[in-house]
Amino acid sequence: MLIALAVVAALAVAAIVIYNGLVRSRNRVDSAWSDIDVQLQRRHDLVPQLVKAVDQYASYERATLEAVTELRAEAMRASEVGALGEVEEKLAEGVGRLLALAESYPDLKADENFLQLQNELVETENSLQFARRYYNGSVRDHNTRVATVPNNLVAGPFGFAERPFFQKRADEVGHVPLVDLGSVE
Repeated sequence: MLIALAVVAALAVAAIVIYNGLVRSRNRVDSAWSDIDVQLQRRHDLVPQLVKAVDQYASYERATLEAVTELRAEAMRASEVGALGEVEEKLAEGVGRLLALAESYPDLKADENFLQLQNELVETENSLQFARRYYNGSVRDHNTRVATVPNNLVAGPFGFAERPFFQKRADEVGHVPLVDLGSVE
C-alpha cells in the first residue's frame, strides 16, 4: 500500500512539474507574440506617414500608394497568425517598393522627414525580424513539449495545443524578393 501511495505521489509530482513547464512554455510564446505585435503596430503607424511623404513627391504613383494603404488595413484586420504573416510579408514588400520610389525622386531622397521614416522602418524591420525569430523558436520549443511523451499525456487533457509559426512556408522562402531598405540615402 505504501509503495502504491509513493507511486501515485511521484506521478502527481511529475504531472505538476510537466504542467508548470507547459504553462511556462505557453507564456513564453504569448510574450514572444506580444513582441511581434508591438513591432507590427509600429510598422502600421509608420506606413501612413511614409505614404504621405511619398505622395507629396510622387502623386502619380497612386497604385503603389493605394496598394500599401490597403495592405496595412488588411493587416490590421487579420487575427489568425498564418494569415497575418502572409499579409505582413506583402506589406513589407509594398513598403520596400515605396522606399525604392525614392530613387526616382531626388527631392524625396533628400527629404529629412522621408529619411527619418526610412530609418525608423529599417529599425522596425530589424526588430520585427528578431521578434519573429524569437517567437518561432518559442513556438518550436512549445510544440516539441506539447507533442513529446510524457508531456503530451498532460498537455492534451489540460488543453495545451501546438501554436502556429509566424513565417512563410519553407518552400517559398527562396522566392522572396530581397529589398535593401538601407541602400536608399
